[in-house]
Order: sequence, then C-alpha cells, then structure tokens
Amino acid sequence: MKNDYDSLNEGTRSGQRAKRKKTNLILNSLIVIVILLIGIVSFNIFFSNDEGAADQNDIAADKDQAASSPKKKEDNKGAASKDDKDSEKNPEENSDSEASEEESADEQSDPIVTEGGSDANVKQTIENPEWKPVGTTQSGEHTPVFDQNAVDWQEMILAYSYATGIDQNNMTVWWNQRGSEPNSAVGTISEKGSDQTFRVSIQWVDGEGWKPVRVEELIKNDKR
Repeated sequence: MKNDYDSLNEGTRSGQRAKRKKTNLILNSLIVIVILLIGIVSFNIFFSNDEGAADQNDIAADKDQAASSPKKKEDNKGAASKDDKDSEKNPEENSDSEASEEESADEQSDPIVTEGGSDANVKQTIENPEWKPVGTTQSGEHTPVFDQNAVDWQEMILAYSYATGIDQNNMTVWWNQRGSEPNSAVGTISEKGSDQTFRVSIQWVDGEGWKPVRVEELIKNDKR
C-alpha cells in the first residue's frame, strides 16, 4: 500500500500536470487569438490600401478628364468660331456672287426700249439682243408658209409668244404676213380681251427656227 507521502507526491504531480495543461490551453488560446488579430489587422491594412489606391486612381482619372474637357471644349469652341467666321464670310461672298450674277442676268435680259418706231402708229419699239431662235422641226430649204394648219405657221406663233410673253392659247392673231426681208414675217397680235396690240417682226434662222427681231407696241390696232 502506498503511504501518505507517496499519495501526497502523486497528488502534487497531478496538480502540476493539470496546472500545466491549463497553462498550455491558455497559451494556445492566446496564440490563436493573436494569430486571428494579426490576420484581421493584415486584412484591414491590405483592403484599405487597395481601396485607397482605387480612390487615388478615380481621383487621378477625374483630374485627367477635368483637365482634358476644357481643352476639348475650347477646341470645339475654336472650331465653332472658325465655322462662324467662315459662315459669316461665305454668305457675304455668296451675296456678292449672287448680286453679280443677278446684275449680269439683268444686263443680259433687259430689253432695249425706244420711243416711236417704223411709223406714226408705233408707241414704242422693243429689241432684245438675247432673243434666240425658238427651234424647229423643219429641215431642208425653208420658205415661209402662211397657212394656219402648217407647221411653219405654228412655229411663227411660238416666236410671237416668246417675244411678247403672251401665251399662245390666249393670243389673238390679227394679221400674219411676209416681212420685207427674205425668210422673214410680221405678225400683229394681242392678248385676248386686251386693247394692247403688238407688231412682231421675226427672222428665220436655218436649222434653228424663227427668231424675234423687234416688237413694236402700237397706239391702235390697225388690223382690227
């Protein structure tokens, strides 16, 4: 049988082992806690650095965009200003060009009007250097034909209409006769319902048709 001393020693060793286990458990627990704390701190530091870097990148991007935007806006403004200047310049040039064209057109199309004419019944004579032949469907040697059903007659009426501006369908032909020159004709016409009467002289141009030469406004209709 164990004596009391042995039992005491055994009790003491058991107590020491229990104490060491408890101490080891506490140390291990502390180590685990320290490791966890280190991990949490490391995670926070790493995450904060990434977030800070992202924020810095965003800030840098915003600064770059802010720096580039005014330039772009300024460039656009400069381009717009240039376009405005061009548009301001072009209309002026266009206006001058159009004005010149209109003046040229007026100079070309203005008829020459003189008082009187070939006899005392003429109020005024109108001539226009820009008059052109009215065209023709005829070919070969030409001789004026004063027949209302003839093509030549219809082309004469077209020339009278062209010279006076009176529509063929609203025209009264009072007289159509041979002129004093070869291949020429003279027609006395008026607009339907109007007392204003014209004597129109036309000349044949080979291959091109009848061309107005002179329009005389009569004081009174001498063919009525």
